[in-house]
Amino acid sequence: MKPSVLRKRSDFLAANKGLRVARPGFVLLARPNGLDDDAMRYGITVTKRIGNAVVRNRMKRRFRELLWANLPEHGLAGHDHVLIGRDGGIERDFTKLGEELRTALTRAHEGKGDPPRARRPRGKSTRK
Repeated sequence: MKPSVLRKRSDFLAANKGLRVARPGFVLLARPNGLDDDAMRYGITVTKRIGNAVVRNRMKRRFRELLWANLPEHGLAGHDHVLIGRDGGIERDFTKLGEELRTALTRAHEGKGDPPRARRPRGKSTRK
């Protein structure tokens, strides 16, 4: 069964409350979607911090191919999967990214997520 695409902002925000597995090129978020038992959905987020539109679109195309290849076999059934691009993701080798995605999905299957991030205080941004 081919996974469908997340389109609503609320679905992305809900996925952010789920399991988080960080890798050098991306962060994987996985959360039960409450739909059909087999319904797998995916979403991709790449912020402007990563680069210009050309770079961001290339990264999204690479992530989309990785998800299409790996989710049907290794994904969590009945879950939403969101990939968030990181700075090093565009330079990483495609096969290496595929291995990292399979590892991240395996960790998510086992329920072994990374510890929750510390909340940053609201106010002035510390970014450049």
